[in-house]
Amino acid sequence: GTSGMPRWIVSRILVLFSCMTRIVRAASFLAVHNQQQRQRSILQVRNNMATTASTSPPTLQEGDILFGKFVIPANSIFYQSPQNKSYAFVNLRPIVTGHVLVVPAPIVPHLNDLSEEHYIDLWNTVRTVQTLLKEAYPQTTAFNVAVQDGVAAGQSVPHLHVHILPRAAGDAYAGNDAIYDELQSWAPRNELVSPVSLEVLPDEQRRDRTREEMAQEAAR
Repeated sequence: GTSGMPRWIVSRILVLFSCMTRIVRAASFLAVHNQQQRQRSILQVRNNMATTASTSPPTLQEGDILFGKFVIPANSIFYQSPQNKSYAFVNLRPIVTGHVLVVPAPIVPHLNDLSEEHYIDLWNTVRTVQTLLKEAYPQTTAFNVAVQDGVAAGQSVPHLHVHILPRAAGDAYAGNDAIYDELQSWAPRNELVSPVSLEVLPDEQRRDRTREEMAQEAAR
């Protein structure tokens, strides 16, 4: 027992025991704290990796371009303007044979977002592509050239694009406007089909406006 020890020794032993107890508790607390910190760090790294994976741009091979978030492989691109400001590529889901798309290099949704140089280059490319399509499809006698300038107009990919569709007398859409319905619902993927519906009254329900009505609109 300690009954024979001097009191100061007993007191020192008790103090030492108390200190050791505190040290053990502190060490245990630090171990738990460090483990929690490691787990948080691992979770943060995983979250960062997931975020990076989801936001990283697609990998482009040489000659590839982006159409919105979609990679257009080089072997689908048949024309690029001399200044590389516009591109034309074949269509994943053509409405008619020879239906192609022309896009500006900047990924913007509206014509008004283009610089003057890109705007002019885009329409020069459209004209050049029409010439190329006439050579590739000699039966072509006309074209549908269409732009859905924004989501409310039925744009399915937020990257301005011009549809060019070669037409010929007697083709599947000759003599009617059904091709515009097809354009309205066109999308490179099913999940991107626009919910916007273009309602057009039948011809018999439409009336000619007066000259005064048209003059008022023109003066706005």
